[in-house]
Amino acid sequence: MLVRYRNNLSLIHPLFAAVFLCLSLSNLLAQQPASPGKLMIADVIVQGNRVVATQAITSQLATKPGKEYQPNVIQDDVRKLMATKQFAHIDPRIESLPDGKVNIFFLVKEFPSVVQNVTYLGAKHLNEEELGQLSLVSKGKPLSPITNKLACQAIVRRYNEQGRPFASCDLLKGGDSADKEVIFNITEGPLVKVRSVDFKGQEFVRGAVLATHIQTSKKFMGLFGGTYNSAMADADAVKLEEYYKSFGFLDVHVSRELVWTPDGKEVDIVFHVREGIRYQVQGTPQVVNLKSMPAEQIEQLSKIKGGEYFNENKINEDKKLMEDYVGYSGREMRLNPVPVFSPDVPGLVRIQYEAFERPPARVGQVFVVGNERTKQNVILRQVPLFPGQVLTYPDLRLAEKNLARLNIFEASADGVRPTVTVLDPDLESEFKDLLVTVQEASTGSLLFGVGVNSDAGMNGSIVLNERNFDITRIPTSLDDLMSGGAFRGAGQEFRLEAVPGTQLQRYTASFREPFLFDSLFSFGASGYYYTRRFDEYDETRAGGRFTLGRKLNQYWNANASLRIEDVGVYRVPAGAPSDYTSVEGQNFLLGLRANVTRDSRDSYLRATEGSIFDLSFEQAFGAYNFPLVSVEMNKFITMYQRADGSGRHVMALRSQFSWAGDETPVYERYFAGGFRSMRGFQFRGVSPNTNGYMVGGDFMFLNSMEYQVPLKANDQIFMVGFIDSGTVEANISKITDYRVSAGAGLRFVVPMLGPTPIALDFGFPIVKADTDRTQLFSFWMGFFR
Repeated sequence: MLVRYRNNLSLIHPLFAAVFLCLSLSNLLAQQPASPGKLMIADVIVQGNRVVATQAITSQLATKPGKEYQPNVIQDDVRKLMATKQFAHIDPRIESLPDGKVNIFFLVKEFPSVVQNVTYLGAKHLNEEELGQLSLVSKGKPLSPITNKLACQAIVRRYNEQGRPFASCDLLKGGDSADKEVIFNITEGPLVKVRSVDFKGQEFVRGAVLATHIQTSKKFMGLFGGTYNSAMADADAVKLEEYYKSFGFLDVHVSRELVWTPDGKEVDIVFHVREGIRYQVQGTPQVVNLKSMPAEQIEQLSKIKGGEYFNENKINEDKKLMEDYVGYSGREMRLNPVPVFSPDVPGLVRIQYEAFERPPARVGQVFVVGNERTKQNVILRQVPLFPGQVLTYPDLRLAEKNLARLNIFEASADGVRPTVTVLDPDLESEFKDLLVTVQEASTGSLLFGVGVNSDAGMNGSIVLNERNFDITRIPTSLDDLMSGGAFRGAGQEFRLEAVPGTQLQRYTASFREPFLFDSLFSFGASGYYYTRRFDEYDETRAGGRFTLGRKLNQYWNANASLRIEDVGVYRVPAGAPSDYTSVEGQNFLLGLRANVTRDSRDSYLRATEGSIFDLSFEQAFGAYNFPLVSVEMNKFITMYQRADGSGRHVMALRSQFSWAGDETPVYERYFAGGFRSMRGFQFRGVSPNTNGYMVGGDFMFLNSMEYQVPLKANDQIFMVGFIDSGTVEANISKITDYRVSAGAGLRFVVPMLGPTPIALDFGFPIVKADTDRTQLFSFWMGFFR
């Protein structure tokens, strides 16, 4: 594991000098007499062991000859040896010597017998290796009756986890210290399935919503899953109580009832909910024990008002807001929210925050550990703290989020995550060192997928992606290449993608540097080959794109890009209009594009709040010279949600305005229709038409209004109703046909198929042009792994 730090260069030479001085004096100091008052250890002696070797015991001890005598260290050593379960008793003793030193004795009492054989009777669904790992009993170890009894309990717990609540385990031999062998008699019992899960007494939300907050589930289609786990059912009752308490039901009680079938192989689980009073907040939340500023100064930041229902999420948001307010001044403050109940008026609770403060501090050194491959600068540029500056505590959390967002370190919700902590926070020093801890994740992936949609037919997908790429890390040997160290560590992204299909094929190689020269600018380069079969002709594109981007703030981004393409137009039918015949063959295109984007969506997959705005301008040169202008806006509004914030009804609004110059060739013009554009019309089915050929337009104006309603409590199936409208015209000054369609559809979120939902839409044109091509059903579905 590497340990690195961020520091000023001026400190490096003094640091080397200090290290050299320490090394030079180490031998001298080692031979000096101990400081007055210290009791040194002369020898460590183990007595009473017959089976366990002395060296095996002393190797586990922190107590060593030549070290200072410390009773707490000796006690830790005793606990460590007892944890091995090889000894019945350990008695540490001290012997004083004439020279002022001491001898430490560890008098150990081993178990009188050694396990000569281990037998598991009755086990059919756990093999001997699995049982051995559970029992920790094996041949040649000291026989411990306590260990053997605990092993029985561990075996029963494992069977319970597997859905066998009637499992039992008895010790036929091994319960007495004089025994020579251990025999476990196991009764597995039947495998029990959960036939149904029900809820009674709830009024706050429906039972289906409560079911999304527990792990216990019934058999799927009466056949799969639904294994009964008694410990899980008990934990689910606790989870339900925690869920209710977070929304103000502070007196809630949840119990579970088991209803068995006559054969004992199935069980109905009923959770009985006694909600009680839903508490309201009394008055304005108060902060106590705050010394650095008047409490009223941060109390006014609270968004919780008197009369509102108690809400744990809002309390935590207020807590974070107030801690950050003080934290930006360089002073750490922790708030502990404590509910204070009113004895006279039931149902009222006052929120009181107990403050704990530390003095202001500045940043000392910044150490980094855990990055075996990733370069130090990749990590440090995500930490907005530098030596000498005021230690702004909210930036510690920001740094953790930045590191997790890189997607190159382990960052599970309940497991290992990047952390940025203050070393020795209680040390009385103005400067505090920071420790950045990361654990590198697997960053390379090979994905296979297949998709089918109404716009492009069936496609396959093969993607090779590396999220922690380093274009300069050339392999030094075959071992270096095979071990995965080559071409990794700079936080860049490299992607190879092949998408063969019936109507569309795309092959791409791309590279992206998110922080060009450790700046806020990003750089991307890609090369691609693309073919697409349209009704009127076949199109190919081969070229490259280079992009320079800049993140302006939390929401705004700006980009400038250059694309160089060779556009091929082939298979143009005889009698096609000049829009196609004039561009048949190969056409060179060079485009200079600039765009700005504002994105405040709360989710990229299914947004429920926020918006995304994009404005772009491109000037194309080559076979034809023409400009392209586009403005697009998407807005998401939550119209309704359940009392717990789930089940959101979302209104999604979309508008797009696009314009192209008069000399724009047909392969760069605008077309509408399809599931991403105007439903109820075919892909490219809305366009000016010449002699039966869709020739595209220089002006496009689209609008869409969609209302999304979840049908299931887990929000994985929802219905949509929509109205799409718009037009594509040859000229912006001649708008002749404004189309309107309406319809409904379904969205299915299937986690095992990937994050993108399956979309099924039925669209009905209400207003259309005579030459438009309509389509009742449009869809998208895919599988990616």
